[in-house]
Amino acid sequence: MLAFFVRRVIYAIIAMWAVSVISFVIINLPAGDFVTTYIATQLATGNLILEDEAESLREFYGLNDPVYVQYAKWMTRILQGQLGFSFEFEAPVRTVLGMNLLNTVLLGAGAVLFIWTVAIPIGIYSAVKQYSPGDYIATFFGFLGLGIPDFLIALVMAWVIFDTTGFLATDLYSAGYRTAPWSLAKIWDLAKHLVLPVVILGTAGTATLVRITRANLLDELKKPYVTTARAKGLTEWQIIMKYPVRYALNPVISLTAYILPFIISGSVVLSYVLDLPTIGRDFLRALTAQDIYLSGAVILFSGWLTIIGTFGSDLLLAWVDPRIRLEED
Repeated sequence: MLAFFVRRVIYAIIAMWAVSVISFVIINLPAGDFVTTYIATQLATGNLILEDEAESLREFYGLNDPVYVQYAKWMTRILQGQLGFSFEFEAPVRTVLGMNLLNTVLLGAGAVLFIWTVAIPIGIYSAVKQYSPGDYIATFFGFLGLGIPDFLIALVMAWVIFDTTGFLATDLYSAGYRTAPWSLAKIWDLAKHLVLPVVILGTAGTATLVRITRANLLDELKKPYVTTARAKGLTEWQIIMKYPVRYALNPVISLTAYILPFIISGSVVLSYVLDLPTIGRDFLRALTAQDIYLSGAVILFSGWLTIIGTFGSDLLLAWVDPRIRLEED
């Protein structure tokens, strides 16, 4: 297990470096730079920016340096715990993201927890009770959840909640708690506001994992070892939970690594619909303004989150199914 762990750590470090290079290349692909976008914006408002002033801005922000020099400076700052300076917001990236990054992580983690809590039991039930009314109902709502866009679900659910309870399910904090210091009251207020976006973000992922869990468990239940277990007199609950469920969850655990970044990227539209203070809005504004350090930080965060999730899912898979680590050894 130690050798398996060490290999995965090395792979993760290499992957993180590769993601940082790819992220920096991607954000530098569009023509021009932040100063070009800034000049265009000023011209649209009737302000003229002289060439000397534009060059001074490029020199000030280090945009005249070769790309590899800019990358080296960027990575050096990141390794020192600094994410660079946002041109668009004229503030450090850490300050710009601030609480929005924490809100985004809490939203994504809550959605993943919701997906696991709901999808796995329903998937197991649908497989064990195949072609039952419950299975058909789960299948219907699963396809419904996959087919309806998140923003439409958000609008409908927000309207229903407001119409029935009078609770305005927008933002993640009530007005009085938005800038207040952390307390039990603020945590409870955040928890209440998280319910709706978590359910909305987790709907598509839940529908997907229900289908995957059901299909994998049905496949496992048809294998000879299950027939042998029944012949030995084990109860149906023992038969299902001891091996078939564990093996059926392998793909589910693997997919979890990719669900969280997908949820975070999917929260961009939801942030606008429900007025949520997440990094989605900052990211779109940074992309529009070609703010390479802010947009690069968000892309890097999403990529590294995928790698960390993959690392965690590999360890969990090795623990759940010893065959995986034994095959590599």
